[in-house]
This record gives sequence, structure tokens and C-alpha cells, in this order.
Amino acid sequence: MKTVFHAASERGYNDIGWLKANFSFSFGPYHNPDKVHFGALRVLNDDFIARGNGFGSHPHDNMEITTIVLEGALEHKDSMGNKGIIKDGDVQVMSAGTGVVHSEYNPSETEDTLSLQIWIFPKVRNIQPRYDQKNFGDKFVQNEFTTLISPIKNDNTLWLNQDTTFSQGSFDAGQQINYTIKIPGNGAYVFVLEGDINIDGQDLNKRDALGVYETDAFTIQTNSESRLLIIEVPML
Repeated sequence: MKTVFHAASERGYNDIGWLKANFSFSFGPYHNPDKVHFGALRVLNDDFIARGNGFGSHPHDNMEITTIVLEGALEHKDSMGNKGIIKDGDVQVMSAGTGVVHSEYNPSETEDTLSLQIWIFPKVRNIQPRYDQKNFGDKFVQNEFTTLISPIKNDNTLWLNQDTTFSQGSFDAGQQINYTIKIPGNGAYVFVLEGDINIDGQDLNKRDALGVYETDAFTIQTNSESRLLIIEVPML
């Protein structure tokens, strides 16, 4: 098994007032040649978006984009005609494909928003753009992972144009969690939303991450109450 550790304190950072962004990988004003991607995972931005502010209309193409709202809400509009609000517990996916224009805005006058935006390289380029969202608020079970995104289309998860699986879960302290790679050859990027864990002797705290690859499975030990996101991707 091989691993790569990404400390939260070593992420890129940009503060423009209404937006405070942490970059796990090179993005915008932050460039680090050692942190361009982990396999097909290209972007993981951890954003604070102030109330009444957001990103104006901007284009994307040939990227699989996921937004996970951790606190607050985001209003989405796009050139496909989709319009809606995603909130805590919601996950939004968008295949940019041949090209799409969208905007993201915090519609609240009283609450700030914390969200993750995650980009995955597509399996097939230039597909028809598509959009979907789903609420998982009633799906989570303590001390278990819930699959948010799967490469297999079904009614229980969202789907992306890539052999990727997103899993999220909250765990008590003292748990030993065995994670098995879903697709042979994939790697797993473990992102600590909250808490304190250990994987293969590596301690991870809030917003730390560990990329794990060249293995079929690994074990996570929770040292405190923890909330985890695992992004499994092909290793390019």
C-alpha cells in the first residue's frame, strides 16, 4: 500500500472577503506542482461563501463536478435550465461535457455557507451535459458509510461519468473501519471533515487528507468522533 499525506495547514488559500477558499490541489491563484491531482481527482475546494454572495455565471466543459453543502445553502442556475437550492445534506452533480454555464450563490441574508466543490476527470469526453441532485439527510447511519455517488446508475445514489465512488459517514470514537476498494486499481482519497483518525500509522485531523493506493483495502481507526468523506477514483 502506498499513501500520500495532505495536511490541512498546507493547502492553498485565497481570501477575497466574501469567499475564503482552501485548495487541496492546484487551482486558480494556487499552484503546487506536487499537488495537481490524485488520480482522476483534480479539484477539492473547501469554500466559505458569505451570505448574499456567490459565483456569477461561468463556463465549464469536460469535467465531472460535485458540490456538497456542509452548512447553509447554495442556489444553482445553469444554461440547461436547471434552478434550485442545495442545502446541508444535499449533494449536487453536474457533467459539464460539451459545455455548460452556471452560477452558484448563497441566497441567505443571515447564514454563511460552507461547501465542498470537487472535480473529477471524465471517463468519456464531450458527453451531453447533465445535472442532478439528491438529499441524503435521512440515509446516514451512525458508524457506517453511505454511498453518495456511484459509477452504476441506481435510485439510491447519484451517478458520475467516471469509475468513482463517494462515501460519507459519521463515526464514534474507538471505531475500526475496514474500507474495501470498490473497483480494482482505484485509489481512495480520505478527507477528514471533522475529528481525528489514524490510517496505517498516519494521524489525520480536521481537513487533513490521505491518498491511499496500490491496495485492495485499508483500515481507519477513529480517535474521536469523526466525519469522513472518501473519494475513490481511477489512478491515472
